[in-house]
Amino acid sequence: MTELVVLASAEGEPIGTAPKAEVHTTDTPLHFAFSAWLTCGGKVLVTRRALSKRTWPGVWTNAFCGHPAPGEETADAVLRRASFELGIAPADLSAPRLILPDFSYRAVDSSGTVENEICPVYTVELAADAAWEPNPDEVDSFQWVEPANLFAAADAMPGVFSPWMIDELADSALRAAL
Repeated sequence: MTELVVLASAEGEPIGTAPKAEVHTTDTPLHFAFSAWLTCGGKVLVTRRALSKRTWPGVWTNAFCGHPAPGEETADAVLRRASFELGIAPADLSAPRLILPDFSYRAVDSSGTVENEICPVYTVELAADAAWEPNPDEVDSFQWVEPANLFAAADAMPGVFSPWMIDELADSALRAAL
């Protein structure tokens, strides 16, 4: 099954779809996405992207990201992607909480591949007793960290992390939510 992303106008309106596998290139069109932060017991999850990922392989980032499918509510896409990337049952998650509704970014990785996304940012709380297992095609490794330690690491060494994570953490609303 071909995964589609929803393309966006400069005004943030849907203008069509395209296959995800064909969108992320050196000339990526603006499209809709989301970024999600997972918390549990006062800690926040950071993940290292699988080395096989097309963009930013091996880079540390927030818990997971994705794209809403055509006609799919973004909060529903967050739950779908949590299941796909981290193996988390939706019943083990709180309802996604929208923190940065107007976040967008454009970044170019070392291969020249461009991310160009309207990318609202969510937080989701994981039940303490939840069983989960990251998908190795998505996640190389992970670490639960204290928010203050994450903020300090991101401030001191931004090049270690994904550019969208650094930009998101620059917003005081996200830092307060974590």
